[in-house]
Formats: sequence, structure tokens, C-alpha cells
Amino acid sequence: MVSNSPTHHLLLHYTKLISSHVTHSRHALALSLFHHVHSTLRLPLDPHLLSLTLKSCTALNLPLLATSLHAHAAKSALLANPFVASALLHLYGTRLSLPLAHALFLQTPPPHRNVVVWNAIISLHAHHHNLPQALRLFRSLDTAPTDSTFNPIIAALAAADPFRSLSFYRGMLELNLKPRLITLLSLLPACVSLAALNLIKEVHGYAVRNSIHPHRQLSSALVEAYGRCGSLRCSSSVFWRMRDGDRDVVAWSSLISACAFHGEAEAALEIFRRMEAAGVRPDGVAFLGVLKACSHAGLADEALRCFARMREGCGVEPGSDHYSCLVDVLGRAGRLREAYEVIKGMPVMVTAKAWGALLGACRNFGELRLAEVAAQALAEVEPGNAANYVLLGKMYASVGRMEEAQRVRREMRERGVRAAAGSSWVVYSEV
Repeated sequence: MVSNSPTHHLLLHYTKLISSHVTHSRHALALSLFHHVHSTLRLPLDPHLLSLTLKSCTALNLPLLATSLHAHAAKSALLANPFVASALLHLYGTRLSLPLAHALFLQTPPPHRNVVVWNAIISLHAHHHNLPQALRLFRSLDTAPTDSTFNPIIAALAAADPFRSLSFYRGMLELNLKPRLITLLSLLPACVSLAALNLIKEVHGYAVRNSIHPHRQLSSALVEAYGRCGSLRCSSSVFWRMRDGDRDVVAWSSLISACAFHGEAEAALEIFRRMEAAGVRPDGVAFLGVLKACSHAGLADEALRCFARMREGCGVEPGSDHYSCLVDVLGRAGRLREAYEVIKGMPVMVTAKAWGALLGACRNFGELRLAEVAAQALAEVEPGNAANYVLLGKMYASVGRMEEAQRVRREMRERGVRAAAGSSWVVYSEV
């Protein structure tokens, strides 16, 4: 097609319009415009336009339309185009099946598998938690990687193998690839898993030096990471340096949780009040942070008021974690019967957390009858947890009921439950 022909200019005009629609998630408009281009104007199928349209099909979950476009692309010999190939890979892997996407990747001729296509298939396997295959593809890469090659693997390894996640990050730096926002967001969970405060500061410093720091999502992630790794001061500093408009419910909830994690109950409650004053509607995470803060400080009545407000005032339906936390705060305050009534009235499945909180409180206050009820429930919910048996056995022994203590030990042996040896984690060098 001649670059200055009327057809070319018309196609370029519509490509810009459709690109704008896709960028701003106006996918229905993008598809409507694409239909106009090829049904009414009868312009030729363009690879860039096709890749944009495939993205809209993926976003709107329209696999049948996308497979029809796939057939048109094959007839028009556009499958070798890397942008069309990567858009098809993403569609098949996201909306149809990963094996189909991988088969499509293998059908792509090796000369046309550029880094965009490789990144698409590696990212799909990583996001589907198929890490072994993602790593095999990474090792068989026959072109120079980009930061987008590393990012999905760093994110996937962050929880499963944080040390290896950091190793990939270091490898990325050694290749002089510049980390972007998504890289830092992927890396922070690995830093938290390792309780590596120095690495969180490294990530933070890099973001500031490269003008990534003001981003809302990264700031909220830093508030949480600092809070969970022992630096409430840094967590608060990042939060209060955020722009007012960037302090959404995620950021407020992260700071509330950080204060609760450090036992700063009054600070957590004050921040919760300031969040409401700022017009930010609290969500379940924010209420969970407040309940945890009340638990640490023994503020049972405040926790009950908070729990009531969550349901009646804010329309947030409490989950099992909220109920478990309420049981914990009542148990710590010695209000064991109330805690037991909360468990009996739970509309959701009673988890080991709730029964464990009640059992621990019964031990602290010497309430053996309720402890037996909690221990029996725990034996059904998590029969392999030795701590529950040990705790009940010690309670029997403490009141001289040695036969029952021996029975608990026998039950452990019969079920093959063994108490794990104690362990400590010491960071002896920089990661």
C-alpha cells in the first residue's frame, strides 16, 4: 500500500481512533468501529488494527469473534506478525486454554518469534502458575530479553520462592534492563516474604530516583511493605507524603493494618477516623485492621461497636477473618462465653482461626470445658495441627487430670500427629 494513498490515510485515521478506544477501555466502541472499517469501508485487514481488535475481544470475553478474526488473519498471512501473534496468544491463554495458546506459539515459525511473542507465552505460563514451563521457556529464549520477559517470572516467584525472585531481579539489572513500575510492584511481595527491610528501601530509593515514587499503587504497596517489615515510621512517612487524591481506601487500609501489626491501637483507630473524615468509605480490609488493633489493645467494646458499624453503617459483610478477630478480642478480654456465642452464630464457615483463638483464650483463663469444645472442633477442622493437642494436654495436666492428658497424647500418636521442633530465622547478611 502506498504510504500517501487515500486508503492509507483513512486506515491510519481509524487505527488511531480504535487505539484510543482500546487504551481507555472503550472496547465495545473499538469493535463497532472495526466492523465499520471492514464491512462498510471495506479497507484491507491491517496487522496493527487487528491486534488492537483482538485485545478488545479478550477484554470483553468474546472468544468466538476472536477465533473468526484468527481465521481471517490466517487467510491474509498475518499470523507471522509478532503483534498479531502475541495478541492471539494472550486471547487463547486468557479466555480459552493455556494448551491451545502454547500450541499456537509452537505453530509460529521460529524466525517470527520475536521477543514480543516470547514474552506473551512466558507471561501466560507464569500467570497460570505453571512456573516450571515458564522457566523452561525463559532458558530456551533465542532472542535478547526485555524487562517484560523478567517481570511475570519475578511476580510468580515472589510468593513461591522469594530468594529466586530476587535472583531474577538481580539478573535483570546485570543485563542493564531498567525496572519499571510493574517490576517494583512484582518485587515488593518477595521483599515482604523475606522481611528484607533493606531491599524495600532499595526499591523505594530506585523509585524516587527514577520518578516512579508518586504513583498511587506503588505508594500503597510501600506503606504495606514497610508496615509488615518492622518500620511503622517509614510506612507512615510514605503515606503522609502521598497526595490527598491518591490516598484511596487501599492506602488508608494499609496504614491502619501497619499500626495494628505494631500494636498501635490508638493510632489505628485515629487513622480510621481520619479516613472517614476524608470521605473515604472503609472496606473489609480497613475494618479487619481496626479489629486487629482492638485485639492487641484489649478493646473489646470498641471492637463490638466497629463490628456492628461494619454491617449496619457501611454495608460491609463480615467474612471469616472478621469473625475470628472478634472471637480473639473477646477471648483476650476474658469474655469467653460471648466469644463462643459469636462462633455459634457465624453465618460463614467457622475456621481454625476462630476455634484456635477461643482455645488459646480458654488456656489463659483456665476455662477447661470450653477448651474441650474448641479442641474437639479443631480436631475436625485441622486434625494435623499438633499445637491444638499439646495445648489441651497441658491444660489437663495443669489441673491434675493426668489420664485425660495421656489420652490426648495417645490420640496424637494414633493419628500420626507430631509436634514440630522449634525454629528461628536470623538474617545474617544482606540479601
